[in-house]
Amino acid sequence: MKTILITGGAGYIGSHAVKLMLDNDYHVVVFDNLFRGYKEAVDILSDYSDKNKKGKLSFFKGDLTNINDIEECFSNYKIEGVLHFAALCLVSESMSEPEKYFHNNTYGSLNLLKVMQSQNVKNIIFSSTCAVYGESQYLPLDEKHPTNPSNPYGESKLLTERILKWFGEIYGFNYTILRYFNICGSNKDGLIGDSKKPSQLLLQNAVRGAMNIEKFYLTCPQVDTPDGTPIRDYIDVEDLVNAHLLAYKNLEALKDTESFREIINLGNGKGWSVKEIVTEVEKIFNIKINATQGETRKGEYAHVYANNTKAKEMLKWTPQKSLKDSVESLQKWYEKYPNGYSY
Repeated sequence: MKTILITGGAGYIGSHAVKLMLDNDYHVVVFDNLFRGYKEAVDILSDYSDKNKKGKLSFFKGDLTNINDIEECFSNYKIEGVLHFAALCLVSESMSEPEKYFHNNTYGSLNLLKVMQSQNVKNIIFSSTCAVYGESQYLPLDEKHPTNPSNPYGESKLLTERILKWFGEIYGFNYTILRYFNICGSNKDGLIGDSKKPSQLLLQNAVRGAMNIEKFYLTCPQVDTPDGTPIRDYIDVEDLVNAHLLAYKNLEALKDTESFREIINLGNGKGWSVKEIVTEVEKIFNIKINATQGETRKGEYAHVYANNTKAKEMLKWTPQKSLKDSVESLQKWYEKYPNGYSY
């Protein structure tokens, strides 16, 4: 059984990747400091693994900003590759505490790469973001679009991309950098989901508002779009992590003389405004959401959606989930865990 390290595996996206890798019979080592991850998600997946005889799951509590933690983890397990999700990802927080984002996201990633190099582990899938592009100069955004982040979160990810590029050129790392657009949805069976309260993600919050779990707040700025609200590309979390599996399989299939170092967008290729998303959720639930104006987020941009041609060609990947599928999976998750995980 092959062993893979998943950093941030107790978080929203990371936990879905853990489940998928277990389903594909990997020994998954979850590395997480539990600052914004949930141990209950790991325990649920560990039980799932045991009961269904799906792969194997191990947990290591550690922090990427402490290189000793990473070294200890690598000494405990024969890790063959890495899916790197661990990061702080709140745009508004990065605008008020930029140093936290560069320390955690960039410095922590550098520590991880240093230990990988020392252990001769050269395959990594890096979780990046469309925030590296900043305000769009043309749409849809392809991977050649100029990078000009509008916030420290996007800058911290872009700096890590650049570090990884040099580790590829100098040390022979093979990698795929996956630039995400807006994530939504949950595991279709309601096993795991987004536990942040409130979530920073629009569709999650709109569904919670429609279900009367909590008030729905509009936090977007007024921008120059047809209805005055930001336009984003929404990609279901299960579609997203499936692209990670395909990308990692690509790296595993490389021969000793081959290399693979690519940046790939992951999005649906369609833009939805905030108002359009809220209207769609209202239609699905047949209910009117009473939106309350909240504190406006800083560091946001007007519109962005993906050109996903490269993902389709290189990964043989196509999004399968509709917005309705994402809403229904979230409804199932929030019916089961209206207050999220308990620990």
